[in-house]
Amino acid sequence: MIPKKIKVKVIANSKENSIQKIGEKSYKIKVTSPRKDNKANLALMELLADFFCISKSRIIIKKGHKSPNKLIEFF
Repeated sequence: MIPKKIKVKVIANSKENSIQKIGEKSYKIKVTSPRKDNKANLALMELLADFFCISKSRIIIKKGHKSPNKLIEFF
């Protein structure tokens, strides 16, 4: 089941893409993309879409567009 909201900590410029669950609704996500030009956020949304088997259009970054700590909402 997909949660309605999750908290994520994004680590950009990592060696590999990965998702690690660290709490009931908390995740640590590594993306290979840089933070520059919103590339890390786009990579985050692609990774979450694959992980939860949903469309990228169903994912919204509610808070933290320029921060590594983000609040993600699914609908």
